[in-house]
Amino acid sequence: MTLLENAINPTQADNSAAINQSAANQPKDNTVADNGINLAAIFEPYFRPDENTIVCGALDDEKVAALAAAGVELVINLQPDDELSFEERAAVERAGMYYEQLPISGVEDLKQLKILAFDNILRQYHGKKIVMHCGSGNRAGAVMALRAGWLRGRKMDTAMERGRSHGLTKLAEEVHNRLLVPR
Repeated sequence: MTLLENAINPTQADNSAAINQSAANQPKDNTVADNGINLAAIFEPYFRPDENTIVCGALDDEKVAALAAAGVELVINLQPDDELSFEERAAVERAGMYYEQLPISGVEDLKQLKILAFDNILRQYHGKKIVMHCGSGNRAGAVMALRAGWLRGRKMDTAMERGRSHGLTKLAEEVHNRLLVPR
């Protein structure tokens, strides 16, 4: 069969229609990708910028267990130790997930060195299903926006949207101002 015949083969079109129909029947939420667990019902706030990334607020033992059951492989904690209410590292590792902590206390920690460390963590675990969290998702959104702008060379609007999709709210003006400064 030639390339042209292959391109216009009616059975090929029928197969692609079946594939498209199958995809259309998938739930719009991520419960399938999360082993049937509705994480959006468990976490507040909850952001899902893509299939392998979850952004949420502070964790506890039950939330850690839900993340493990949902197939999460890595937890990135952006909270400093004084904000934690339990032994998060121990709980995460006991549940069989990897754990990384990069404390971002506030605007004073939104520096290029911290963003580089954050980028290194994401690169190290590329392709893994991850959760990043802070108290509200705001700091997670801030580091994602700064990473997009400073390290990935994204335009201001694109970097800010990346941050908002990851929970950026109250730190938006500060992040915007930092992105104005060339790195």
